Amino acid sequence: MNIVRSLLSCRAHVAFAFAFACALAAVPSHAQNREESLTLGVVTFLSGPAAAASGIPGRNGAELVINAINEGRLPAPYQTMGLGGAKIEPIYLDEAGGNAKAVTETRNLVERRGAKIIAGFISSGACQAVAPVVEELKVLTVFATCGTPRIFEEASRRYVFRSMGHTTPDGVAAARYLAQRPDKVIKFTGINQNYAFGTDAWSDFSAATTALVPGAAASDKPQWPKFLAGQYGTEISALQLDESNLVYSSFWGGDLEAFVLQAGARGLFQQKLTMLSFGADAYDKLGNRMPDGIIVGARGPYGLLVRDRNTALNRWFVEQYNAKYGEYPNSAAYHYAQSVLAVKAAYDKAQRKAGRAPSVDEAVDAMIGMEFESFSTTVRFAIGAGHQAVTENGYAVTKFDTANNRPGLTDIKFFPASCLFPPDGVAAEQWLKTGLRDSKC
Repeated sequence: MNIVRSLLSCRAHVAFAFAFACALAAVPSHAQNREESLTLGVVTFLSGPAAAASGIPGRNGAELVINAINEGRLPAPYQTMGLGGAKIEPIYLDEAGGNAKAVTETRNLVERRGAKIIAGFISSGACQAVAPVVEELKVLTVFATCGTPRIFEEASRRYVFRSMGHTTPDGVAAARYLAQRPDKVIKFTGINQNYAFGTDAWSDFSAATTALVPGAAASDKPQWPKFLAGQYGTEISALQLDESNLVYSSFWGGDLEAFVLQAGARGLFQQKLTMLSFGADAYDKLGNRMPDGIIVGARGPYGLLVRDRNTALNRWFVEQYNAKYGEYPNSAAYHYAQSVLAVKAAYDKAQRKAGRAPSVDEAVDAMIGMEFESFSTTVRFAIGAGHQAVTENGYAVTKFDTANNRPGLTDIKFFPASCLFPPDGVAAEQWLKTGLRDSKC
Protein backbone atom coordinates (compact mmCIF):
# COMPACT_ATOMS: atom_id res chain seq x y z
CA MET A 1 0.00 0.00 0.00
CA ASN A 2 2.84 2.42 0.86
CA ILE A 3 4.51 1.62 -2.47
CA VAL A 4 1.27 2.52 -4.33
CA ARG A 5 0.94 5.79 -2.43
CA SER A 6 4.55 6.68 -3.21
CA LEU A 7 4.01 6.03 -6.90
CA LEU A 8 0.85 8.15 -6.93
CA SER A 9 2.65 10.95 -5.08
CA CYS A 10 5.53 10.79 -7.53
CA ARG A 11 3.15 10.96 -10.49
CA ALA A 12 1.39 13.94 -8.92
CA HIS A 13 4.67 15.82 -8.51
CA VAL A 14 5.69 15.03 -12.08
CA ALA A 15 2.31 16.20 -13.37
CA PHE A 16 2.55 19.43 -11.37
CA ALA A 17 6.08 20.10 -12.61
CA PHE A 18 5.01 19.48 -16.20
CA ALA A 19 2.01 21.79 -15.81
CA PHE A 20 4.16 24.48 -14.23
CA ALA A 21 6.70 24.23 -17.06
CA CYS A 22 3.89 24.52 -19.61
CA ALA A 23 2.51 27.55 -17.79
CA LEU A 24 5.92 29.23 -17.91
CA ALA A 25 6.19 28.47 -21.61
CA ALA A 26 2.89 30.23 -22.17
CA VAL A 27 3.87 33.40 -20.26
CA PRO A 28 6.00 35.13 -22.94
CA SER A 29 2.85 36.87 -24.15
CA HIS A 30 3.44 39.49 -21.49
CA ALA A 31 5.11 38.93 -18.14
CA GLN A 32 8.27 37.09 -19.16
CA ASN A 33 9.24 39.43 -21.99
CA ARG A 34 8.16 42.68 -20.37
CA GLU A 35 10.93 44.80 -18.93
CA GLU A 36 10.13 46.43 -15.60
CA SER A 37 11.54 49.75 -16.78
CA LEU A 38 13.03 51.40 -19.86
CA THR A 39 15.63 54.16 -19.55
CA LEU A 40 14.83 57.17 -21.74
CA GLY A 41 17.37 59.94 -22.17
CA VAL A 42 16.01 63.46 -22.66
CA VAL A 43 18.60 65.83 -24.13
CA THR A 44 18.04 69.59 -24.08
CA PHE A 45 19.73 72.83 -23.05
CA LEU A 46 19.70 72.90 -19.27
CA SER A 47 22.31 75.67 -19.05
CA GLY A 48 23.53 78.54 -21.18
CA PRO A 49 21.68 81.23 -23.16
CA ALA A 50 19.32 78.78 -24.89
CA ALA A 51 18.10 77.16 -21.69
CA ALA A 52 15.49 79.62 -20.43
CA ALA A 53 13.60 80.16 -23.68
CA SER A 54 13.79 76.66 -25.17
CA GLY A 55 15.76 74.09 -23.17
CA ILE A 56 13.95 74.24 -19.83
CA PRO A 57 10.43 74.42 -21.37
CA GLY A 58 11.43 71.42 -23.51
CA ARG A 59 12.54 69.48 -20.45
CA ASN A 60 9.33 70.42 -18.67
CA GLY A 61 7.17 69.23 -21.56
CA ALA A 62 8.97 65.89 -21.67
CA GLU A 63 8.87 65.47 -17.89
CA LEU A 64 5.15 66.17 -17.72
CA VAL A 65 4.34 63.53 -20.34
CA ILE A 66 6.78 60.94 -18.95
CA ASN A 67 5.23 61.21 -15.48
CA ALA A 68 1.73 60.92 -16.93
CA ILE A 69 2.68 57.82 -18.96
CA ASN A 70 4.16 56.17 -15.87
CA GLU A 71 0.97 56.86 -13.91
CA GLY A 72 -1.49 56.11 -16.73
CA ARG A 73 -2.89 59.66 -16.62
CA LEU A 74 -2.74 60.67 -20.28
CA PRO A 75 -6.09 61.19 -22.03
CA ALA A 76 -7.32 58.59 -24.51
CA PRO A 77 -6.03 56.93 -26.57
CA TYR A 78 -2.81 56.93 -24.50
CA GLN A 79 -4.24 56.11 -21.08
CA THR A 80 -2.50 52.75 -20.62
CA MET A 81 0.36 52.78 -18.14
CA GLY A 82 3.98 52.76 -19.29
CA LEU A 83 5.59 51.60 -22.53
CA GLY A 84 4.28 48.11 -23.01
CA GLY A 85 3.76 48.10 -19.25
CA ALA A 86 7.36 49.18 -18.54
CA LYS A 87 7.92 52.28 -16.46
CA ILE A 88 10.00 55.04 -18.05
CA GLU A 89 13.18 55.88 -16.13
CA PRO A 90 14.19 59.31 -17.44
CA ILE A 91 17.70 60.73 -17.52
CA TYR A 92 17.92 64.45 -18.34
CA LEU A 93 21.11 65.57 -20.09
CA ASP A 94 22.42 69.05 -20.84
CA GLU A 95 22.90 69.70 -24.56
CA ALA A 96 25.18 72.68 -23.92
CA GLY A 97 28.82 72.16 -24.78
CA GLY A 98 28.98 71.48 -28.51
CA ASN A 99 28.67 68.58 -30.91
CA ALA A 100 31.67 66.56 -29.68
CA LYS A 101 30.26 66.59 -26.16
CA ALA A 102 26.83 65.58 -27.51
CA VAL A 103 28.37 62.51 -29.16
CA THR A 104 30.30 61.53 -26.03
CA GLU A 105 27.29 62.02 -23.77
CA THR A 106 25.11 59.99 -26.13
CA ARG A 107 27.53 57.06 -26.08
CA ASN A 108 27.72 57.21 -22.28
CA LEU A 109 23.97 57.41 -22.04
CA VAL A 110 23.56 54.18 -23.99
CA GLU A 111 26.66 52.16 -23.15
CA ARG A 112 27.10 53.05 -19.48
CA ARG A 113 23.65 54.11 -18.32
CA GLY A 114 21.57 51.66 -20.31
CA ALA A 115 19.31 54.01 -22.27
CA LYS A 116 17.11 52.19 -24.79
CA ILE A 117 15.40 55.35 -26.08
CA ILE A 118 16.51 58.97 -26.60
CA ALA A 119 14.26 62.01 -27.15
CA GLY A 120 15.34 65.58 -27.69
CA PHE A 121 18.08 67.77 -29.17
CA ILE A 122 17.48 71.37 -30.23
CA SER A 123 20.66 72.08 -32.20
CA SER A 124 20.79 71.05 -35.85
CA GLY A 125 24.53 70.47 -35.56
CA ALA A 126 24.09 68.14 -32.61
CA CYS A 127 21.45 66.14 -34.45
CA GLN A 128 23.72 65.69 -37.46
CA ALA A 129 26.59 64.60 -35.22
CA VAL A 130 24.52 62.21 -33.12
CA ALA A 131 22.46 60.57 -35.90
CA PRO A 132 25.16 58.12 -37.11
CA VAL A 133 26.11 57.31 -33.51
CA VAL A 134 22.62 56.23 -32.45
CA GLU A 135 22.34 54.20 -35.65
CA GLU A 136 25.53 52.38 -34.67
CA LEU A 137 24.23 51.87 -31.12
CA LYS A 138 20.78 50.79 -32.38
CA VAL A 139 18.88 52.97 -29.93
CA LEU A 140 15.48 54.42 -30.81
CA THR A 141 16.01 58.18 -31.09
CA VAL A 142 13.32 60.81 -31.69
CA PHE A 143 14.67 64.27 -32.46
CA ALA A 144 12.36 66.83 -30.87
CA THR A 145 13.25 70.15 -32.50
CA CYS A 146 16.42 70.42 -34.63
CA GLY A 147 15.63 71.97 -38.00
CA THR A 148 18.02 70.76 -40.69
CA PRO A 149 16.33 68.72 -43.44
CA ARG A 150 19.61 66.94 -44.16
CA ILE A 151 19.15 64.35 -41.38
CA PHE A 152 17.20 62.04 -43.70
CA GLU A 153 18.49 63.39 -47.01
CA GLU A 154 22.13 62.44 -46.56
CA ALA A 155 21.77 58.90 -45.24
CA SER A 156 19.26 56.13 -44.68
CA ARG A 157 18.23 55.81 -41.03
CA ARG A 158 16.51 53.03 -39.13
CA TYR A 159 16.62 54.12 -35.49
CA VAL A 160 16.37 57.90 -35.99
CA PHE A 161 13.08 59.80 -36.29
CA ARG A 162 12.02 63.45 -36.04
CA SER A 163 8.55 64.07 -34.61
CA MET A 164 8.05 67.57 -36.05
CA GLY A 165 8.72 69.31 -39.33
CA HIS A 166 12.16 70.49 -40.42
CA THR A 167 13.10 74.05 -41.41
CA THR A 168 11.72 74.06 -44.95
CA PRO A 169 7.98 74.18 -44.12
CA ASP A 170 8.64 77.19 -41.87
CA GLY A 171 9.92 79.16 -44.85
CA VAL A 172 7.32 77.82 -47.28
CA ALA A 173 4.41 78.56 -44.93
CA ALA A 174 5.81 82.07 -44.43
CA ALA A 175 5.94 82.63 -48.20
CA ARG A 176 2.42 81.27 -48.69
CA TYR A 177 1.19 83.53 -45.91
CA LEU A 178 2.74 86.58 -47.58
CA ALA A 179 1.27 85.58 -50.94
CA GLN A 180 -2.23 85.77 -49.43
CA ARG A 181 -1.78 89.16 -47.76
CA PRO A 182 -2.66 92.48 -49.38
CA ASP A 183 0.83 93.85 -48.68
CA LYS A 184 2.93 94.02 -51.81
CA VAL A 185 6.35 92.65 -50.90
CA ILE A 186 8.66 94.35 -53.37
CA LYS A 187 11.92 93.39 -51.74
CA PHE A 188 12.77 91.52 -48.58
CA THR A 189 15.79 91.30 -46.36
CA GLY A 190 16.61 89.33 -43.24
CA ILE A 191 18.52 89.05 -40.02
CA ASN A 192 19.45 85.48 -39.11
CA GLN A 193 21.97 83.79 -36.84
CA ASN A 194 25.19 82.90 -38.66
CA TYR A 195 25.12 79.12 -38.25
CA ALA A 196 23.41 76.13 -39.90
CA PHE A 197 19.86 76.77 -38.72
CA GLY A 198 19.94 80.48 -39.59
CA THR A 199 21.45 79.99 -43.05
CA ASP A 200 19.04 77.15 -43.87
CA ALA A 201 16.03 79.16 -42.72
CA TRP A 202 17.01 82.19 -44.83
CA SER A 203 17.74 80.05 -47.87
CA ASP A 204 14.38 78.26 -47.64
CA PHE A 205 12.41 81.46 -47.06
CA SER A 206 14.17 83.29 -49.90
CA ALA A 207 13.61 80.49 -52.41
CA ALA A 208 9.97 79.99 -51.44
CA THR A 209 9.14 83.71 -51.40
CA THR A 210 10.65 84.44 -54.81
CA ALA A 211 8.74 81.44 -56.18
CA LEU A 212 5.36 82.19 -54.60
CA VAL A 213 5.12 85.98 -54.16
CA PRO A 214 4.88 87.74 -57.53
CA GLY A 215 7.65 90.29 -58.07
CA ALA A 216 9.38 89.67 -54.73
CA ALA A 217 13.17 89.85 -54.69
CA ALA A 218 15.74 89.22 -51.99
CA SER A 219 18.12 91.93 -50.79
CA ASP A 220 21.81 91.32 -51.34
CA LYS A 221 22.57 92.68 -47.84
CA PRO A 222 20.93 90.40 -45.28
CA GLN A 223 22.41 90.58 -41.79
CA TRP A 224 24.35 87.69 -40.22
CA PRO A 225 25.17 88.32 -36.55
CA LYS A 226 26.91 85.63 -34.54
CA PHE A 227 24.77 83.10 -32.70
CA LEU A 228 23.94 84.43 -29.21
CA ALA A 229 25.43 87.85 -30.02
CA GLY A 230 22.83 89.64 -27.89
CA GLN A 231 23.44 93.16 -29.24
CA TYR A 232 22.08 94.12 -32.68
CA GLY A 233 22.39 97.89 -32.97
CA THR A 234 24.60 97.80 -36.07
CA GLU A 235 22.40 95.24 -37.82
CA ILE A 236 19.19 97.13 -37.01
CA SER A 237 20.67 100.31 -38.52
CA ALA A 238 21.56 98.37 -41.67
CA LEU A 239 18.03 96.96 -41.90
CA GLN A 240 16.55 100.43 -41.57
CA LEU A 241 18.72 101.70 -44.44
CA ASP A 242 17.92 98.71 -46.67
CA GLU A 243 15.34 99.50 -49.38
CA SER A 244 13.44 96.30 -48.60
CA ASN A 245 9.95 96.67 -47.16
CA LEU A 246 9.97 93.27 -45.37
CA VAL A 247 12.37 91.92 -42.74
CA TYR A 248 12.43 88.17 -42.08
CA SER A 249 14.14 86.54 -39.11
CA SER A 250 14.51 82.99 -37.81
CA PHE A 251 15.96 84.20 -34.49
CA TRP A 252 14.95 82.14 -31.48
CA GLY A 253 15.46 82.10 -27.72
CA GLY A 254 17.23 84.97 -26.00
CA ASP A 255 18.49 86.37 -29.32
CA LEU A 256 14.90 86.80 -30.52
CA GLU A 257 13.74 88.53 -27.34
CA ALA A 258 16.75 90.88 -27.37
CA PHE A 259 16.20 91.73 -31.04
CA VAL A 260 12.50 92.50 -30.54
CA LEU A 261 13.21 94.86 -27.64
CA GLN A 262 16.11 96.60 -29.37
CA ALA A 263 14.39 96.89 -32.76
CA GLY A 264 11.18 98.12 -31.15
CA ALA A 265 13.03 100.86 -29.28
CA ARG A 266 14.60 102.04 -32.55
CA GLY A 267 11.36 102.07 -34.53
CA LEU A 268 12.17 99.27 -36.99
CA PHE A 269 8.73 97.69 -36.75
CA GLN A 270 7.05 100.97 -37.69
CA GLN A 271 9.28 101.28 -40.75
CA LYS A 272 9.27 97.69 -42.03
CA LEU A 273 6.81 94.84 -42.13
CA THR A 274 8.48 92.16 -40.00
CA MET A 275 8.11 88.38 -40.00
CA LEU A 276 9.51 86.21 -37.19
CA SER A 277 9.34 82.45 -37.74
CA PHE A 278 9.76 81.86 -33.96
CA GLY A 279 7.95 85.05 -32.98
CA ALA A 280 5.05 83.44 -31.13
CA ASP A 281 7.42 82.25 -28.39
CA ALA A 282 8.89 85.71 -27.85
CA TYR A 283 5.37 87.17 -27.86
CA ASP A 284 4.34 84.76 -25.14
CA LYS A 285 7.29 85.94 -23.01
CA LEU A 286 7.29 89.65 -23.86
CA GLY A 287 3.54 90.31 -23.95
CA ASN A 288 2.68 93.90 -24.78
CA ARG A 289 6.37 94.77 -25.13
CA MET A 290 6.11 93.20 -28.58
CA PRO A 291 4.37 95.64 -30.92
CA ASP A 292 1.16 94.84 -32.77
CA GLY A 293 1.40 94.06 -36.47
CA ILE A 294 4.33 91.63 -36.48
CA ILE A 295 3.83 88.38 -38.40
CA VAL A 296 4.76 85.46 -36.17
CA GLY A 297 5.13 81.68 -36.41
CA ALA A 298 6.03 78.90 -33.96
CA ARG A 299 7.83 76.37 -36.18
CA GLY A 300 4.54 74.57 -36.59
CA PRO A 301 1.12 74.55 -34.89
CA TYR A 302 2.49 74.92 -31.36
CA GLY A 303 2.39 77.28 -28.42
CA LEU A 304 0.17 80.26 -29.20
CA LEU A 305 -0.42 78.89 -32.71
CA VAL A 306 -2.29 75.70 -31.80
CA ARG A 307 -5.24 75.54 -34.19
CA ASP A 308 -7.74 73.82 -31.88
CA ARG A 309 -7.07 74.46 -28.21
CA ASN A 310 -10.15 72.56 -27.10
CA THR A 311 -9.16 68.99 -27.90
CA ALA A 312 -8.98 66.71 -24.87
CA LEU A 313 -5.24 66.18 -25.38
CA ASN A 314 -4.43 69.88 -25.72
CA ARG A 315 -6.63 70.93 -22.79
CA TRP A 316 -4.91 68.33 -20.62
CA PHE A 317 -1.45 69.44 -21.70
CA VAL A 318 -2.06 73.17 -21.20
CA GLU A 319 -3.83 72.74 -17.86
CA GLN A 320 -1.29 70.31 -16.45
CA TYR A 321 1.68 72.32 -17.70
CA ASN A 322 0.33 75.55 -16.23
CA ALA A 323 -0.50 73.85 -12.93
CA LYS A 324 3.00 72.39 -12.60
CA TYR A 325 5.18 75.14 -14.07
CA GLY A 326 3.02 78.25 -13.75
CA GLU A 327 3.01 79.28 -17.40
CA TYR A 328 1.56 78.52 -20.82
CA PRO A 329 3.60 75.91 -22.76
CA ASN A 330 5.63 77.46 -25.56
CA SER A 331 6.58 75.72 -28.81
CA ALA A 332 9.64 73.99 -27.28
CA ALA A 333 7.43 72.47 -24.57
CA TYR A 334 5.11 71.14 -27.27
CA HIS A 335 8.02 69.84 -29.37
CA TYR A 336 9.48 67.79 -26.53
CA ALA A 337 6.12 66.58 -25.25
CA GLN A 338 5.34 65.45 -28.80
CA SER A 339 8.62 63.52 -29.12
CA VAL A 340 7.82 61.51 -25.96
CA LEU A 341 4.22 60.98 -27.07
CA ALA A 342 5.51 59.59 -30.39
CA VAL A 343 7.39 56.93 -28.40
CA LYS A 344 4.26 56.07 -26.43
CA ALA A 345 2.17 55.86 -29.62
CA ALA A 346 4.74 53.55 -31.26
CA TYR A 347 4.90 51.22 -28.24
CA ASP A 348 1.10 51.08 -28.05
CA LYS A 349 0.88 50.28 -31.76
CA ALA A 350 3.57 47.60 -31.50
CA GLN A 351 1.90 46.05 -28.47
CA ARG A 352 -1.44 45.79 -30.26
CA LYS A 353 0.26 44.03 -33.16
CA ALA A 354 2.37 41.64 -31.06
CA GLY A 355 -0.20 40.94 -28.37
CA ARG A 356 2.53 41.38 -25.74
CA ALA A 357 5.08 43.89 -24.50
CA PRO A 358 7.10 44.87 -27.59
CA SER A 359 10.85 45.07 -27.99
CA VAL A 360 12.57 48.31 -28.93
CA ASP A 361 13.00 47.05 -32.51
CA GLU A 362 9.30 46.27 -32.72
CA ALA A 363 8.56 49.82 -31.53
CA VAL A 364 10.92 51.13 -34.24
CA ASP A 365 9.03 49.13 -36.87
CA ALA A 366 5.75 50.51 -35.55
CA MET A 367 6.97 54.12 -35.73
CA ILE A 368 8.03 53.92 -39.38
CA GLY A 369 5.23 55.61 -41.36
CA MET A 370 3.10 55.99 -38.22
CA GLU A 371 0.32 58.57 -37.85
CA PHE A 372 -0.76 59.71 -34.40
CA GLU A 373 -2.76 62.43 -32.68
CA SER A 374 -0.56 64.75 -30.66
CA PHE A 375 -1.43 67.54 -28.26
CA SER A 376 -1.79 70.15 -30.98
CA THR A 377 -2.15 68.41 -34.33
CA THR A 378 -2.05 65.19 -36.33
CA VAL A 379 1.52 63.98 -36.93
CA ARG A 380 2.48 61.68 -39.83
CA PHE A 381 5.90 60.15 -40.41
CA ALA A 382 5.38 60.57 -44.13
CA ILE A 383 8.76 61.41 -45.67
CA GLY A 384 12.35 60.39 -45.01
CA ALA A 385 11.23 56.83 -45.75
CA GLY A 386 8.72 57.09 -42.92
CA HIS A 387 11.07 58.67 -40.36
CA GLN A 388 10.42 62.40 -40.87
CA ALA A 389 7.15 63.80 -39.52
CA VAL A 390 4.97 66.25 -41.42
CA THR A 391 2.33 68.56 -39.95
CA GLU A 392 0.41 71.66 -40.84
CA ASN A 393 2.06 75.03 -40.21
CA GLY A 394 0.71 78.52 -39.65
CA TYR A 395 1.38 82.20 -39.16
CA ALA A 396 -0.56 85.07 -37.60
CA VAL A 397 -0.27 88.78 -36.75
CA THR A 398 0.28 90.10 -33.24
CA LYS A 399 -2.54 92.13 -31.71
CA PHE A 400 -2.36 92.34 -27.93
CA ASP A 401 -5.59 91.45 -26.12
CA THR A 402 -5.88 94.44 -23.79
CA ALA A 403 -9.22 93.33 -22.37
CA ASN A 404 -7.67 90.14 -20.98
CA ASN A 405 -4.10 91.47 -20.70
CA ARG A 406 -2.57 88.66 -22.72
CA PRO A 407 -0.98 88.10 -26.14
CA GLY A 408 -3.54 87.96 -28.92
CA LEU A 409 -3.36 87.02 -32.59
CA THR A 410 -5.29 88.00 -35.68
CA ASP A 411 -5.32 86.98 -39.35
CA ILE A 412 -4.39 83.39 -38.42
CA LYS A 413 -3.79 81.07 -41.38
CA PHE A 414 -2.76 77.42 -41.48
CA PHE A 415 -1.43 75.48 -44.45
CA PRO A 416 -1.59 71.69 -44.83
CA ALA A 417 1.54 69.57 -44.94
CA SER A 418 0.83 68.67 -48.58
CA CYS A 419 1.85 72.15 -49.72
CA LEU A 420 4.77 72.67 -47.34
CA PHE A 421 7.03 69.61 -47.59
CA PRO A 422 8.92 68.13 -50.53
CA PRO A 423 7.79 64.72 -51.80
CA ASP A 424 9.38 61.72 -50.12
CA GLY A 425 12.85 61.09 -51.51
CA VAL A 426 13.29 64.65 -52.86
CA ALA A 427 15.81 66.94 -51.14
CA ALA A 428 14.30 70.16 -49.83
CA GLU A 429 16.84 72.38 -51.60
CA GLN A 430 16.19 70.75 -54.96
CA TRP A 431 12.42 70.92 -54.43
CA LEU A 432 12.59 74.65 -53.75
CA LYS A 433 14.61 75.15 -56.93
CA THR A 434 11.79 73.56 -58.93
CA GLY A 435 9.35 76.15 -57.61
CA LEU A 436 7.76 73.68 -55.14
CA ARG A 437 6.73 71.23 -57.83
CA ASP A 438 3.85 68.86 -56.97
CA SER A 439 2.87 70.73 -53.82
CA LYS A 440 -0.88 70.60 -53.19
CA CYS A 441 -2.66 73.32 -51.26
